[in-house]
Amino acid sequence: MTSAGHEDAAVGFDALRPVLMRVAYRMLGSVADAEDILQEAFIRWMKVDRGEVLEPAAFLRRTVTRLCLDQLKSARHQREAYPGPWLPEPVMEEEEEEDVTLPLMLALERLSPLERAAFLLHDVFGLAFEEVAITIQRDAAACRQLAARARTHVRDSRPRYQVSRSRGLELAQAFFVASRNGDMQALGTMLAADISVHADGGGKRAAASRPILGFAAVMKFHEGLAVKLQEHGSTLVRTGFINGLPGFISLEADGEFQTTAFDIEDGRIAAIYVVRNPDKLRHLH
Repeated sequence: MTSAGHEDAAVGFDALRPVLMRVAYRMLGSVADAEDILQEAFIRWMKVDRGEVLEPAAFLRRTVTRLCLDQLKSARHQREAYPGPWLPEPVMEEEEEEDVTLPLMLALERLSPLERAAFLLHDVFGLAFEEVAITIQRDAAACRQLAARARTHVRDSRPRYQVSRSRGLELAQAFFVASRNGDMQALGTMLAADISVHADGGGKRAAASRPILGFAAVMKFHEGLAVKLQEHGSTLVRTGFINGLPGFISLEADGEFQTTAFDIEDGRIAAIYVVRNPDKLRHLH
């Protein structure tokens, strides 16, 4: 293979990188792991006889999916011992139009690797079951069953909030101001009665060791948190959409980033997802 041939192959891979990254990230919930998968897929792409590959996009999607399935076997074991709630690494989007939101990604965690692959490839990325079957090396009938089981598990995790892009960002901004200023009255008007807070510190930064459930418990938590925030400070970096949900990135007193995302239902915040684990925030720098 000439250097020009290698260069063309690399250019072709880079053109497909965004969609391959979407597959890998949604399979794994980790930006770093997804990047590792793409690096391995690139190495295999450069070694394969590309003259025998009729559809590079399909070949690379299959390669990435199979590598992710292998990775999930070890990742699932690691998450069983994860300290406190586990949340996927936050990805900041410019728009709210996101095919896999944070609640849906959490629901995917409860699926088997094959169910997860079948659901994502067919329901999210729109592949025919015949292509899904080739990718995960099962027959089409089995893939339909895998996707159907997955669909049952994740049905309630589809996007629930019905607010405009601007309203979602306004709510995120208002939450930041009220929570940092200790304005509990304003904060209370934003929260649903069944509000929940999920915080991922990864055992490396302070975070609630289990979800905080219910209006009273969440308000009490933020009352105590506001005192600390007013004393130590917290700076809004930007608002935006984090894994499809309105939210913000903040710089906290310890010099580390934090992301806060909101699942909104009927105009009120139904769930708050906070990522504080520094290992999951490095890509935001």
